[in-house]
Amino acid sequence: MYVKSILDEKGRNVVTAGPQLTVRQAAVYLRDNHIGAIVVVDRNDRIAGILTERDIVAAVAKSGADCLDRPISSVMWGNVHRCGENTTVEEIMEMMSRLRARHIPVEMDGRLVGIISIGDVVKAHIRSIEREAEEIKAYISR
Repeated sequence: MYVKSILDEKGRNVVTAGPQLTVRQAAVYLRDNHIGAIVVVDRNDRIAGILTERDIVAAVAKSGADCLDRPISSVMWGNVHRCGENTTVEEIMEMMSRLRARHIPVEMDGRLVGIISIGDVVKAHIRSIEREAEEIKAYISR
């Protein structure tokens, strides 16, 4: 199974923001959209960074509530790891495990086309295992 299959099923909408958004506003976006990460894009809609719940917690722990009025560019992760639609579920699982990342943006031709979360990967993996079990049952009952 490929990332493309996951995106085709779950959708390709990604909550994005410009780097000037405040950490406080980003926290509201995360809560209101029930998500764990916002992809930060530049003026050309290119990926400039990613801001996760963990980044906000780390900023508050380091700087206190003062960080909430700073731009997200001051606390986001700028070195964004990405994948493509042709990345396999196994490759994305390995990438997330190795990087300790829960969200990986999906890029095609330099443009953001989706985001994959650890939850998406787990669901896809479980479906694959269930499908395989059903095929084995069908084969045995023949």
